[in-house]
Amino acid sequence: MLAALSDGPSVIRGLLKARDTALATGALRAIGVGIDDRGTEVAVRPGTPASCTPAPGAAVSVDVGNAGTVMRFLPAVAALTPADIAFDGDPRARERPVGALLTALRLLGVSIDDEGRGSLPFTVHGTGSVAGGPVTLDASGSSQLVSGLLLAAPRFTAGVRVHHSGPPVPSVPHIEMTVAMLRDAGAVVEVDSSTGGRPDSWRVAPGRLSLGDFTVEPDLSNAGPFLAAALVTGGSVTIRDWPAVSLQAADAILDVITQLGGSVSRDAAGVTVTGSGVINGIDADLRDIPELCLPLASVAALASGPSTLTGVGHTRQQETDRLAAIAKEINALGGDVTESPDGLSIRPRPLRVPTGHAFESYDDHRVVMAAAVLGLAVPGIEVLNVATVGKTFPDFTTLWEGLVRGEQP
Repeated sequence: MLAALSDGPSVIRGLLKARDTALATGALRAIGVGIDDRGTEVAVRPGTPASCTPAPGAAVSVDVGNAGTVMRFLPAVAALTPADIAFDGDPRARERPVGALLTALRLLGVSIDDEGRGSLPFTVHGTGSVAGGPVTLDASGSSQLVSGLLLAAPRFTAGVRVHHSGPPVPSVPHIEMTVAMLRDAGAVVEVDSSTGGRPDSWRVAPGRLSLGDFTVEPDLSNAGPFLAAALVTGGSVTIRDWPAVSLQAADAILDVITQLGGSVSRDAAGVTVTGSGVINGIDADLRDIPELCLPLASVAALASGPSTLTGVGHTRQQETDRLAAIAKEINALGGDVTESPDGLSIRPRPLRVPTGHAFESYDDHRVVMAAAVLGLAVPGIEVLNVATVGKTFPDFTTLWEGLVRGEQP
């Protein structure tokens, strides 16, 4: 998206090849952005969407699938085109929070027709420009609601000043990533906190963007289940190319792994996590690393003592209600998991697979990963629709099998 809004050509290297990124690329192409696919890298031709979209008033359809990033990042970019862009996606996507973003865009001068739903499907009536200015919204449902406004804001006439009002925003490191990437591309961004704690106000000035040649970091949230495997088995797992300095919440991930009883070491190869054979129960706020909630819940179900995982109430509105899903599936194995509005309480119990039972994936990639972690300690787990992991990690099952066999991918 930053490349699409840049003045000059860009090359993006290390691109994740998965359904979510394919949907994002397809959506940008649909609104007229020139993208040349070169395997794990893409070249994005210069020009803003306003200059390369089909004729004014053209009707364009965008399939968001079940990708929160596409449904929340693309509407602001679509508003910069002169076309009518219709957004829709999978049935579950119609239930995911996007209303606060649509309301904010309207306040910034964008015409959007959603027939009062505050959800998919909706149509953005682009005019080729967005006035911009100040706006207040409740982003407690997803950090993407903030990032979706910030990313396109340099192209708004007056930029944007976004103020969050409501419960704490989850996944703040993801907004910090957005801010860092905007600044690297030449944008002027200011971040403020009215309370002196977590940021709640962001300003992006109008201006030009130049992404240039950009290499994407490895996805550390996808590394989570492999780190969890070391804890569950008492073995060692090395994640190659773990960044020494990361835009992601790398330290928070390794910190919770350490709390659970793993030891962490770094060398030229990457980061190695070694399990001790004993898993500690923990009390952990996962607000900044909610993608790891389900694999960590699996680890906690195998621990030596009880655990409480909090800060993840918003994950009820992701690909599935993740807290309800993992509680149901672990309890079906004989576990003792209790839901709270904001998290889970997990009391370890002996687990086994009942005759004829299958582990439901709920069309959620993170549930598949959680099941794989449990399967290292609980024989006979069968996961339904494991292919749904291809949303973000098409090679997961192949790499997992190699891990179990001790192969070096």
